[in-house]
Amino acid sequence: MKEDIGRFLTYLSVEKGFSDNTLAAYRNDLNDLASFAEGEAAKKSSLPSWADFTRQGMLSYLLNLKERNYADTTLARKVAAAKSFFKFMVAEGRLKESPTENVSSPNVGRQLPKPISHADAMKLLDQPSKLATPEAKRDSAMLALLYASGMRVSELMSLNLVDVDTEGDFVRCFGKGHKERLIPIARRASLALKEYLEEARPKLVHGNVEKALFLNRRGERLTRQGFWQILKGYAKAAELKAEITPHTLRHSFATHMLSGGADLRSVQELLGHANISTTQVYTHLTSEHVRRTYEKAHPRAK
Repeated sequence: MKEDIGRFLTYLSVEKGFSDNTLAAYRNDLNDLASFAEGEAAKKSSLPSWADFTRQGMLSYLLNLKERNYADTTLARKVAAAKSFFKFMVAEGRLKESPTENVSSPNVGRQLPKPISHADAMKLLDQPSKLATPEAKRDSAMLALLYASGMRVSELMSLNLVDVDTEGDFVRCFGKGHKERLIPIARRASLALKEYLEEARPKLVHGNVEKALFLNRRGERLTRQGFWQILKGYAKAAELKAEITPHTLRHSFATHMLSGGADLRSVQELLGHANISTTQVYTHLTSEHVRRTYEKAHPRAK
């Protein structure tokens, strides 16, 4: 059963170009499903097989997940992973039908992103400038670039030296599905990057041959977990009341762009969203700006 999961993951990687993080999530969810199926087969003293895993087995698995107190969002993700896997198995001719047929996912409402105000964003971005260490110059460049580009944190950490142009003021990143996009960035972010590259990175790299843009103290690529710890420290120092996560600056970038008059399609391209419906969630956060614009512009608004 695990071999079939391995083939499916290879398909997602090679054919679909899924990221390592997405592949890891699929692997964990499907291995959990396989363990349950093996346990059910053991109860019947039979050999585990996907061909013997029926719709009733899938429903029992969902009940088992609920008994383990998984959140609806996690349940929905696990059902989606199972549906994709069994669809692949049917397409490959390894199963006649999917046991997830007519099995519905939990209804999960879309959560609105939680951006911070422009003032709080500036307060956060100003924190590294209070220090004069190479790490602080790196952190200043990271925060400025993240807020200026709207990149995902995973994209930020994947950047290499060749991906930034501080003279042309743009950055190249690879998003979901390894799709490349060029993002223009504010001059202030370019200057912060240039300062980091010229003054701080040479002190962090320790003479190593490292292509990564952002480095840790050992001269190696900084991880997402490392960035998360750095961000929490600056958020605490800035005394921000709002909860700050690695995705906060991406949400804030999108919201502030739309509030500033950017069109939805442009923001979609900058964020790297495949569907504009994903970007539209931010329009709910800019209704106050739209009303102010309406009241200011419409002759009969007052």
